[in-house]
Amino acid sequence: MISLMGALGVHLWTRRTFALIAAGFLGVLSAQGQAPATKLKVAAVQFRSSFDINDNCKRMSEFLGWLAKEGVQVAVFPECALTGYYLTPTFPVPEKEIAAAEERLREICRAHKIAAVFGSAYKVNGHTYDTAVVFNSRGKLVERYGKIYLAEKWDVPGNHIGYFDLAGVPSTVIVCHDERYPELVRLPAIAGARIVYYISSESGLKEPSKMIPYRAQMMARAVENGVFVVAANAPANPDLTGSHGQSRIISSDGNIIEEASIFGEDVLISTLTIKPKRSEWPLNSLHGPLAAWWRSGVEWMMKNRHRKLN
Repeated sequence: MISLMGALGVHLWTRRTFALIAAGFLGVLSAQGQAPATKLKVAAVQFRSSFDINDNCKRMSEFLGWLAKEGVQVAVFPECALTGYYLTPTFPVPEKEIAAAEERLREICRAHKIAAVFGSAYKVNGHTYDTAVVFNSRGKLVERYGKIYLAEKWDVPGNHIGYFDLAGVPSTVIVCHDERYPELVRLPAIAGARIVYYISSESGLKEPSKMIPYRAQMMARAVENGVFVVAANAPANPDLTGSHGQSRIISSDGNIIEEASIFGEDVLISTLTIKPKRSEWPLNSLHGPLAAWWRSGVEWMMKNRHRKLN
């Protein structure tokens, strides 16, 4: 993260500049403490994609329709849920086909008044990004986040950190390998994010040494920042290929609320009670010898959060 900030020419804030932006983006903590808690009903859909984008789109639409009837406000699907997760050096699905499928999902969100977070490839100017697409309940695109830390051969790194409002809750999103880089959650948490949407297609059952670290990393991101985590991972296939399932919803204290099976296309549903006053932990970053570094990171994030992938 240091090298990323350095490459983008991040400069240290003055105390006065930070105070002004903090007032706008962090809010007044005493006022937050008096506000009522927000109830947010979320779902993590452990969705098994194929390489048939139209079939993926159809089944995701069916899930969204059903979850909307169950009162779910935000439904989360895994990395590359819409397109299928490719291990090849290039991504073979045409740009127009991806865009048309995304448009159908956008209309489903609008029609059923449900927000969705899902994985999709995004092709622009000869570049392909591994993205998290975020539609709100009106069908508006509120975020297209490009995975920054890559594990594939076909994609290029994204250019911003996600920070957005979804269903009235300040939020962020990360994709798979991003989970190993705490700054991608810490900076949005300092700015006020209360929930992290994490979409993934993690390593499969043939690499069992990674299973415990995968769980531990997102539990750590939750407790160290006082944020909830809704994690949608792809399930394992019967031949032990693919990912390893175990999608989960994690409380802001780091404990797992619900966890899915390994092979099933499970759906986890939970109503989160999100208090406006955030944990003290992310705010502690604004004190001590690293305070200026963290402040410069938040400044960069806020300046670039609407930056388009290109």
